[in-house]
Amino acid sequence: MTASEQWVLQFCHGYDGPFLDCARQYAALFVGTPYKVCTVYLTGAPSDEVVKGSASDEVLFLNYSSRDVRGLKLKAIRDIKRIAASRDFVLCIAHRFKPVYVALLGTDLPVIGVHHAFGDYQRRPRQLFANFYRKRLALLGVSNAVRDDIRTCLPSWPSDRIETLYNRIDIEAVQAGQVSREVARDHLGLPQNAWVVGNVGRLHPDKDQATLIRGFALALPDLPAGSLLAIMGKGRLEASLKSLAAELGVAERVRFLGQVPNGRNYFKAFDVFALTSDHEPFGMVLLEAMAAGVPVICSDCGGGREVVEGVGQLFELGDANALALQLGAASGKRPNIYAEELVRFSDEVARQSFFRLQFNRE
Repeated sequence: MTASEQWVLQFCHGYDGPFLDCARQYAALFVGTPYKVCTVYLTGAPSDEVVKGSASDEVLFLNYSSRDVRGLKLKAIRDIKRIAASRDFVLCIAHRFKPVYVALLGTDLPVIGVHHAFGDYQRRPRQLFANFYRKRLALLGVSNAVRDDIRTCLPSWPSDRIETLYNRIDIEAVQAGQVSREVARDHLGLPQNAWVVGNVGRLHPDKDQATLIRGFALALPDLPAGSLLAIMGKGRLEASLKSLAAELGVAERVRFLGQVPNGRNYFKAFDVFALTSDHEPFGMVLLEAMAAGVPVICSDCGGGREVVEGVGQLFELGDANALALQLGAASGKRPNIYAEELVRFSDEVARQSFFRLQFNRE
């Protein structure tokens, strides 16, 4: 092994949903550096597609089920210890709490824990664990909102050990995959001449599509004739949301598109994108909508505010009347390029930010 063959261990809980691209994002930090990246997935079966999407020098699958990694996770700790001993690793980047826990117990490496949600350190046992390992643990939130939540839970930590590194997109790759408005609408079964409000997310209370439907219903008299609300996603609230649309008399105006594979490729089907989430940790779909040139509206809370503020419209969480006013105003807007705004969430800017962080020099 030569001196140039130093490795970074990236340890992910799994690759479902957005987490495959999260792995790609952190592997991209080391492009053009002397470091190679080995990405390890705690759960999930081996997959050639995941190997390709991870954009790493090596990808390993521990192939545990979620049930397997409950409790002390002793087998996983032994596995990560074996992997860590197999080459010259200098650092571990662990996504979410379980991989942070396993990496700290199974290796002697400095660990950077990346957190994608609120509340990861609200539990007292997790606070005690983090405090015990604080000399070789640093933490990243995917937004200032997540960072501040962690800082509140770990008040004795110096602020420069809990920082922000925004999620980001490969702008060129995302835009290259996005099809034209006409093709997108044909694929989604939407009429070519309708004015369409788009939303993407699980049908779950956290996403608050109920406010979205209420706001759309209130705005409808002031929107172009034949306007539609198109919701991409599935979840346990589908029946109740459909009932709400019927109750408000807009059932024929609301399209539930279900789960759409590679959904971001079809965002040009929308004339405006509205995210009504309750304390969204970040809001990757906002970036994907911006990459498609679609005007964005977002609830004024969580990490979504940090993406939209200054380039889109914000409304108070749960305020259907305020949302209705924003939708009415958006009906006269044209697509936006968002070129400068998107650069802030690019791989290159993230790479510069990552290597400026104080804990990467300790």
